[in-house]
Amino acid sequence: MIVTEAAFGSNQLTLIASVNEHSSPKLVEVNWQQMGDAWHSSKSIPKLKKHYGLVDKSFTFINEDKLSENEPAQALLLETIKQLDEYFKGERQAFDLALDLSLGTPFQQRVWRALQDIDHGATISYATLARNVDNPKGFRAVANANGRNPFSIIVPCHRVIASDGKLGGYTGGLDKKEYLLALEGVTCKT
Repeated sequence: MIVTEAAFGSNQLTLIASVNEHSSPKLVEVNWQQMGDAWHSSKSIPKLKKHYGLVDKSFTFINEDKLSENEPAQALLLETIKQLDEYFKGERQAFDLALDLSLGTPFQQRVWRALQDIDHGATISYATLARNVDNPKGFRAVANANGRNPFSIIVPCHRVIASDGKLGGYTGGLDKKEYLLALEGVTCKT
């Protein structure tokens, strides 16, 4: 796994890509970092180790400015940073990146795919998302899958709000959810 950190304004993200000589690299995680934390303190590292059968030495950290276009996994991280930068500048509304969804259950994967169908600048309720994944009474299960989304921003779980128009929850923090929605021109009840 290749790991880097990227700053977008005052926001810091951890990005992780798979390295596999038998297939193309894929993003494994793009998630918010708490101020002062480093990538290796991410709660997802133990899950990634278990899922992929990794040990500590399986993670290689490379500073963003040292990533190489000549190495496929590093090139994917550079492209991810480029697309995220375009998004934060208001120049991009959708992402075109290879994602490894295998860390999720089949249900979570369905939810994460459905999240990618929510248009930039639009929001839907957890109940609507539950209907969209053919589980109309499963709004709590959908909210749970949302909370386990390993691809913040790229798989736009921030576009799902409560039925009453309030923000609901967000793993990165409600301040970040409100920021992302405002960036897309959406105002929600607080």
